[in-house]
Amino acid sequence: MAQKIAFITGGNRGLGFQTALDLKDPNVKVVIGSRDQAQGEKAVEKLRAAGVDADVLQFDVTKPSDYKVAFDYFDSKYGRLDILVNNAGVAAGTFPGTGPEHSAGEVSSEVLHKVFETNFFAVVALTDTLLPLIKKSPAGRIVNLSSILGSLTLQGDPNSPIYHAKSFAYDASKTALNAFTIHLAYELRDTKIKVNSAHPGWVKTDMGGDQATMELSEGGKTSAALATLPDDGPSGGYFHLGKPLPW
Repeated sequence: MAQKIAFITGGNRGLGFQTALDLKDPNVKVVIGSRDQAQGEKAVEKLRAAGVDADVLQFDVTKPSDYKVAFDYFDSKYGRLDILVNNAGVAAGTFPGTGPEHSAGEVSSEVLHKVFETNFFAVVALTDTLLPLIKKSPAGRIVNLSSILGSLTLQGDPNSPIYHAKSFAYDASKTALNAFTIHLAYELRDTKIKVNSAHPGWVKTDMGGDQATMELSEGGKTSAALATLPDDGPSGGYFHLGKPLPW
């Protein structure tokens, strides 16, 4: 059995797939969650060709019934889970962009609920479901894919580079996710489990768009680093490429 078992939600493409690539290690078994089984299997073929010990689990983070499926899968096959990367996420409308779906004064409740359901509520529910298995790990790691856009400090600072980058539903969902990171890390402070938020950067993905400043090859580095932190690594933090970000 591999020394570490990792589960990456939304791992069949984009940042999730890149994170799986960056977790390449003979001692790590990577299981990617994919809503579409066929797409997931294609992704696994690519990962294996690149030397990653990978499998796929058909998984939709918006379907609570899939949480039990995931628990049973890891429990029956490995008896534990060492790494959980909560990668799956959505943005409202064209992102980054402007318009009613991004405005705090005009955003619809439907958009807010949709974005929060995937980016926050689903992450909390899935993590809580899998936590008993993570507690069985010698050194569990939980990585929540956040964004610098969730930083209230930077969003409120007129001199900040993201001051004018406002997408209310998305930004607020990531701020809430950061709160979950802080609270869960506090709850697990006397264990060997480490919980952190990761800002991957503005990456050229389907969500980030072609104007993004970072290549996809760089986008998984922060998540992979937090997923493999040493015993003396941080917990309850908010990081980008090893550097802390202000909440």
